[in-house]
Amino acid sequence: MRTEQSENGENATNSQSEMLISQLREITGIQDPQILYRALNASQGDVGHAVGLLTTQPAEVQDPGETQKPGIPEEVWEGQKGIRKDELQTAIELSLQESHDAQEEERQFHRALEASAEENAARMKRKRCEAQSEMCSPADWIRQDDWPVGIRNVGNTCWFSAVIQSLFHLPVFRRLVLNYHLSERILEKCKSHSDKRNIAFMQELRCLFALMVGSTRRFVDPSAAVELLRDAFRTSEAQQDVSEFSHKLLDWLEDAFQLAANGNNPEDKQKNPMVQLFYGTFVTERKHEGKTLHNIEQFGQYPLQVNGFNNLDECLEGAMVEKEIESLHSDHIVTSGRERWFKKLPPVLTFELSRFEFNTQLGRPEKIHKKLEFPQIVYMDRYLHKNIDQTHERRGEVKKLKEQLALLQQKLECYKNYGSGPTKYPLADMLQFVLEFATTKPTSISPAEDLRPAASSPTPANHPVSEPASKDNRYSSSESQISSVSSCQRTPIYKPFTQCRHPLDCPPHPAPHSITEEELHFVKTCLQRWRTEVENDINELKASIDKLTQVLEGMYSDNSLCQVPYRLHAVLVHEGQASAGHYWAYIYDHGNKRWMKYNDISITESSWEELERDSFGGMTNASAYCLMYIDDRLPHLITGIDSLPPLLRRYVHEDNRWFQQELSEWEEQFCQTAAPQGESTASAEPPSTSSDNIQQTPVKPAPQSGPSPEELENGADSEPQPDPEEAFHEEYSRLYELSQEETTPQEDARLQHALVYFFQNKAPKRIIERTLLEQFTDRNLSFDERAISIMREARAKLRLIKPQDMDMDEYMQWHDDYRLFRTVFVYLLTGLEHYQHGKIREALIYLAHAYETNDGLLRNGEKRGVDKSLIALYRRKCLTALNERASRLFCSGEESKVEEGVAIMDEAVIPCLHLMSRDTALSLEDRDAMESIRSHWCCCLGQDMDDSLQVKLGEFLPRVLDGSADTVVLKDPPKVHVHQAHDLCSRLAAVMESIHNASIVIVK
Repeated sequence: MRTEQSENGENATNSQSEMLISQLREITGIQDPQILYRALNASQGDVGHAVGLLTTQPAEVQDPGETQKPGIPEEVWEGQKGIRKDELQTAIELSLQESHDAQEEERQFHRALEASAEENAARMKRKRCEAQSEMCSPADWIRQDDWPVGIRNVGNTCWFSAVIQSLFHLPVFRRLVLNYHLSERILEKCKSHSDKRNIAFMQELRCLFALMVGSTRRFVDPSAAVELLRDAFRTSEAQQDVSEFSHKLLDWLEDAFQLAANGNNPEDKQKNPMVQLFYGTFVTERKHEGKTLHNIEQFGQYPLQVNGFNNLDECLEGAMVEKEIESLHSDHIVTSGRERWFKKLPPVLTFELSRFEFNTQLGRPEKIHKKLEFPQIVYMDRYLHKNIDQTHERRGEVKKLKEQLALLQQKLECYKNYGSGPTKYPLADMLQFVLEFATTKPTSISPAEDLRPAASSPTPANHPVSEPASKDNRYSSSESQISSVSSCQRTPIYKPFTQCRHPLDCPPHPAPHSITEEELHFVKTCLQRWRTEVENDINELKASIDKLTQVLEGMYSDNSLCQVPYRLHAVLVHEGQASAGHYWAYIYDHGNKRWMKYNDISITESSWEELERDSFGGMTNASAYCLMYIDDRLPHLITGIDSLPPLLRRYVHEDNRWFQQELSEWEEQFCQTAAPQGESTASAEPPSTSSDNIQQTPVKPAPQSGPSPEELENGADSEPQPDPEEAFHEEYSRLYELSQEETTPQEDARLQHALVYFFQNKAPKRIIERTLLEQFTDRNLSFDERAISIMREARAKLRLIKPQDMDMDEYMQWHDDYRLFRTVFVYLLTGLEHYQHGKIREALIYLAHAYETNDGLLRNGEKRGVDKSLIALYRRKCLTALNERASRLFCSGEESKVEEGVAIMDEAVIPCLHLMSRDTALSLEDRDAMESIRSHWCCCLGQDMDDSLQVKLGEFLPRVLDGSADTVVLKDPPKVHVHQAHDLCSRLAAVMESIHNASIVIVK
C-alpha cells in the first residue's frame, strides 16, 4: 500500500514538473530540457524566477570549472597568461572585440528588458495569490465605509469579475437587475431547460448585486453564478475569453428579461430593457449595377480590428468603410464599395478590440501587443447614417489634404536625406561642411609630413609607419587619420595601440591647398546663399505640414459633428499571452470623478495616466480588450439611488449577520489563544505566587481601566468585574434619560443614538432590546477582559432571539427611518451652509430634498423628523431669490445669460414648484411665494422682448403655472457624509448664528 502511494506521489510530481517545463519552453522558446530543468531547480519550482534566469543568462550554461573569462577570445586570454603575440594584432583584436562586446551588451540589454517584463508579470501574479492567502484574519475581510466591494477569484474567474464590475457600476443596469421580477403565472410557463437556467442565473446575479450594494464584507463569493456559466461552457479549467463571456451573459440576460416582457414578437423584443440599453442598429450600403442596396442589422458588442490602426477613430473608419471590389463581370469595369453606418446607437456602446490573431505557421493564436489609443470622450456624429452626406464631404477633403501632406513630407525628406549614394545626409549640413572646408586656412605641412612626429608614440618595431609615395596615398592616409581621431574622441578610454596620439594633439582639419581671396569670396557667398535658401525652404515645408496637420485634426471637431458624445465608462484589460493571462477593469466613478481599478478582491483608486500605461498597449503585455462607452447626454444612466427590494434586503441582512458571527467566532478563538499567554505572563511577574495557586484560582476578567501593580501582586484579592447585565441596564437608563430631555435644533439628542430616536417614537420593546444588544457586539470596542465578556454575553442573548420572535422587516424599517432622519438633518445643515455662503442654487436642491424626505417621516409621527417650518422657511427664501436671479438673467437678452436663466428654472425652480404644489399641507407663506413667482412670469408676457425670448418663455411658462403638466424630477444632491452628532449640532448652531448676525461663522 505504501509503495503504491509512493509511486502515485512520484507520478504526480513528475507530471507537475513536465507541465512546468512545457510552460517554460513555451514562454522562453528554449528547447533543451537539461537547461530548462537546471533553471527550474535553481528557482525551486518558481516559474517566474525560472523565466528570469533563462532570459537574463545565455542559453548555453557555462561549466563552473572553466576559467575562461566571458567576452574575451581564447587567444587574448592565453596571451595574458604569458604567450607572446604581436602587439598590433592584439590591438586590432581588442578593437574588434570591443565592437563585439557592444553588440553583445545591446543584446543583453534587450534580454534584460524582456526578463524584466516577465518578472513583473510573475511578481504581480504572486502578489495576487499572496493577497488572498495572507488574509487569514476575518478582520481583513471587513468593508471600509462605502468602498466598493470586490469579487473573489474562485479559479480562473478574473474575466467574470472584470465584466460584472463594469456592468454593476452602471446604475441603470444595476437597478434593472435588482428589481427583476417574474410573476407566478410566467414561472409556471417556463418549462424549458434554457428558461430555467436563465431564471436561476438571474436570481444568483441579483443576490450577488445585492451583496455588492449592502454587504459589510470586503469581497463577495460569485461561485453560484460562475458554476452556471461553467456548465454552459462545459469546462472549469480553461480561462474564458472576455468577449465570449460577455456575449453569453448578454444573451442570457436578454432572454431572462424577455420572459418578463412575456412576448416573443419583434415589438416585445424592442421593449426588452437589455435590447434598449445595449443593442443598436447599423445599415450596410453597397452599390450594385448603379443601384444602392441597404441592409439593416442589429449589433450588441461592435468588433474592431487593431492591426493597422493607431487610435479608436481610425479603427472605426476602417470598420465603417471597406475597400472597393471589382465587379465579377468582365464587360463591366465598375467597382462596388461597401459602407456601414450606425442607424441607432445604444445608450451603452461596447467595442471589442480584436487583440488576437491565428498564426498559421505555429498553428496557435497570438496576442497583438500593438499600441492603440482611445479618448475619454468620443463623438459618434461622423459615423451616423443621418450625417452621411456631411461625412462624405469631409472624407473627400481629408483625402485631398492627406495627398498634399504626403507630397510635402516627400519634399521635406529630400532635404533631410540628400545624395545619390547609399549614404545620405541633410543638405543644409552638407553645405555647411563644404563652407567650413573652404574657409579653413591652408597649412604648409602636408598630411604625410604631419604624421612623422607620431613615430615617438609606441609602435610595434616590426611594423613601422612607411611614408606614402604619392598624393593619392597621402590623401587616403589623411582621411584614415581623421577617422581615427574622430573615433578616439568618442571613446573616453585611452588605447595606446589603436590610438595614434592623445586627442589634444590631433592634427588640424583638412583644408584647401591653395585658394585666392576672390575664389573664397565667390564660394562663400554662393554656399551661404544656398544654405539660407535651403533652410527657408525647410522651414516653409514644416510650417505647411503643421498647418495641414492641424486642419486634419480639426476636420471633425466643429460643433455640427460634436453633438453625440460618448464617455468612457469602463476598460477591460488583459495581461499575458493568447493562451493565458489575467483580466482586470478600470471603471470611472462618475460621482467622485475618478478612475478605479477593479482587480478581483483588490480595489484601488487609479488615474488616467495609469490607465493609459496599462490599456493602450505597446509597452508591456497588458492592453485594453474591451471598451465600454455610455451616452453622455443621458444622465439617468449614472444617477439614481439604489433601494433593495425587501427580499434582497433581508438576504443581505442575514448574510451580514452570518459574517458578524464569523467575526465573533474568530475573536473568541483569538481570545482563547491569547488567554494562556496572559496567564503565563501573570505567573511570571509575582515572585511570591506559585503556579499551583494560579491553576486553582480561576482567571477573572479585569476592569476596563486595567489592573494596578498592587492588584497583580494580590492576585485573587482583585476586585470582581461588574455583571454584563449591569452594563446593559446602565446604557439603557442613560439613553432613556437622554430621550426625555427637551429637543432643539441646536441640541437634538436623537442624533446621539438610534435608541434615543426609538424611545421618543415609542418603538416596540423587541426593537429596542435588539438594537441595544447589537451595540455591545461592535467589534470596534476595546479588547480588554471586561469588554470581551460583555460582548460575549450580548452575542449569546442575540442568538436566543429566534426569527419567529421578531419581524425583521419592521426592525429594518425602524433603522431605515433613523438613517433617513440623520440624512434630513445633514441635508438641512448643508443647505443652510450653502445659503450662508451665497450658493442659493445648491442650497435650494438640498433643502427641497430635506423637506420631501422629512415630510415622509413626519407622516408616521411628529418625532420621526425635523421641524419642517425651519426647512420650509429657508426653502422659500432660496426659491424666491433664485427666481429673481433667473428673471434678471432672462430679461437681459444676452444669449449666454438667457440660457443660464432658463437652466435655473428647468433644474431648480420649476421642479421645486411642482413638489410644493403637490403638498396638501403647504403653509400659507409657501402658497403666497408660489403665486408671486407665477404672477411675475405672467407679467413678462406683456413686456417688449425679442421673438426668441417670447418662444423660450412660452416653452417653460406652462410648467411654471401647472405642476401636473408633466413629471419633473429634482436633481439629486451630491452625497454627503453623516458626521458625529456633536459636530452636526455645533455646525447648525454656528450657521444659524451667522445667518441671523449676517456674518459668516465657521466651525472647524
